Amino acid sequence: MQFQINNTQVYGLERAVKASGNPMRTKLETTEQVEEADFRRARNLARTKGGEGHDNFLKGILVQLDVTAPLYWWKEAQRYHWFDFISSQSTMHCLLKFNIEERVVDEVHPKILQVIRELVAEYKVIDENDKIAQIAKWRQIVASLPSGFCLSATMTTNYQQLKTMYFQRRNHKLIEWHQFATWCEGLPYFKDFVLNE
Repeated sequence: MQFQINNTQVYGLERAVKASGNPMRTKLETTEQVEEADFRRARNLARTKGGEGHDNFLKGILVQLDVTAPLYWWKEAQRYHWFDFISSQSTMHCLLKFNIEERVVDEVHPKILQVIRELVAEYKVIDENDKIAQIAKWRQIVASLPSGFCLSATMTTNYQQLKTMYFQRRNHKLIEWHQFATWCEGLPYFKDFVLNE
């Protein structure tokens, strides 16, 4: 299984671009018509250094996406406060339903997969009335899952958080972050706003 991002949807782009001018207005504009001047201002504000607050309008550009990633990627991604889970696959409910060998990255060592296969086989022969033994074996399986085991989740975020993630992770050791950065670059106006391209 490979890192994947699918079903990307972007919301609120034009409204956020228009709102980028609110600090200089005595009255909010009632028109939603976005003009070139709005985009020029948004570009200038978006390219400011993170943390200064000038790029806050980027919070209004919302993004939803489905991510399939290995556990080692998820534990790094979870550090971002505005990269929120809408819903995710559950090891609690689906661990024994997954074909684990199909849900791991190629780099997972075959011996680890063999251990997981053996643990699952041991679980399957436990008497269904022996709940204590089932729970103990299930815990052993979940505790033994390789870090390269992949789960999928539907996430929500915004352009300001993606700007932070992009600059912090684009040169990371993990290729999944490179793929994430490339995905960011394909979002509407992301290169224009964030990368000055």
